[in-house]
Amino acid sequence: MTTETVHEKRVLFPLRVSTMKHQHVLGEEETSQTSVSSSSSPPSPSHSFSPPCTSHFICKKEDIVKAGRITKLVNGCRDVLVLYHHGKLHAMDMRCYHAGGVLEHGDIEEFNGRLCIVCPWHKYKITVEEGEGLYQAVDNPTVKPLKTYWRSKGVKQRIHKVTEVNGDVYVTLNDSSEAIESDTYQTEKFRTEILRAQPKPKPRK
Repeated sequence: MTTETVHEKRVLFPLRVSTMKHQHVLGEEETSQTSVSSSSSPPSPSHSFSPPCTSHFICKKEDIVKAGRITKLVNGCRDVLVLYHHGKLHAMDMRCYHAGGVLEHGDIEEFNGRLCIVCPWHKYKITVEEGEGLYQAVDNPTVKPLKTYWRSKGVKQRIHKVTEVNGDVYVTLNDSSEAIESDTYQTEKFRTEILRAQPKPKPRK
């Protein structure tokens, strides 16, 4: 998903003023206007903003710009991957919906103009904006040469909201009650099984 940067232009959500050291916003206020954009001017120094109460600090923006991607266990329950690509931040469940492949190591590619992360295990394509799984379909298999195109399977990967203000990056978890396939790999049982499956270090002689 795209980066949210706070600006004084158009109001979107309730604004809360704070004197915290790191100040951020998702807000709407009758007397102050802000907009979510990655290219507009930064907020005036006279305004103080705080992140949404449901958001979780991930890192400084400069760190993720340098690394390109960062993974973090958010709120003690969700393994999240945060990407920085071509000036935008995106967040999603860390493991691929198909078989739990670690998306942190996946390539970023475009398919039909849609930016996707490609799972390194089985090459599944996932749109970074919506979390849709893409597959290559064929118009008519009896006609040669085959004419293929990319088609959506629907939302398969849970996408989370990224907020960036004053150089800090926060994630608000997608708490939709609708089941999404990537949820399978976000359980404590799965994490325990993964740890058990990892080879144990050999004792030093």
